[in-house]
Amino acid sequence: MDVQQAKLHLESSMLIGVDFLPVATQIETAQETDPTALLEQLSMEHDSTCEHCTHTTHYTQTVFGVGNPNAQLMFIGEAPGAEEDQQGIPFVGEAGKKLDEIITAMGMQREDVYIANVLKSRPPNNRTPSPDEVAKCAPFLGKQVAVIQPKVIVALGGSATKYLLGTTTGITQLRGKWGSYDGISVMPTFHPAYLIRNYTKETRAQMWSDMQQVMAKLRE
Repeated sequence: MDVQQAKLHLESSMLIGVDFLPVATQIETAQETDPTALLEQLSMEHDSTCEHCTHTTHYTQTVFGVGNPNAQLMFIGEAPGAEEDQQGIPFVGEAGKKLDEIITAMGMQREDVYIANVLKSRPPNNRTPSPDEVAKCAPFLGKQVAVIQPKVIVALGGSATKYLLGTTTGITQLRGKWGSYDGISVMPTFHPAYLIRNYTKETRAQMWSDMQQVMAKLRE
């Protein structure tokens, strides 16, 4: 019995004095509002219908997302890399290790947050996703955000920032400045891979300043 049938059943039952849903329908309704179940359904929907990922062949497996489905903090990156493509988990390579260090420094663990990418499949040679690829795949990220409903999103790097904020402005001008996506606060900052390539006192201080703002926002 689907939800529509259940509603019709309830309406007809109320006419004869019955005002409760069948147990099976209660369970089905609970499953449909459980974020873990919703994300699993969304992942399957993506893998079978994404206009980009179902047509390209430059990847081993899709990398949908990982973490706490009830997280207040969500990190969004660009696209899976080689390690992520092999394991099916976002941010598990060198950039992932750096992200883990950042999360730990914020007083949290990876299991406390949710991590995803704009693109769910690895681009050829780890290149930057094209606007067409983003346009076709990113709507599933929007659905992920709608399920999780985090209080804060950290946009890691230019691709994530441009998509979430609907801008063409570069990350160096936007980092550290609050934006908004569908009513959710967004903090643009450097991608961990950029930090690894440009590991200077200045970039570390800038990144940490951004994360301090995030921590303050989460406490509000």
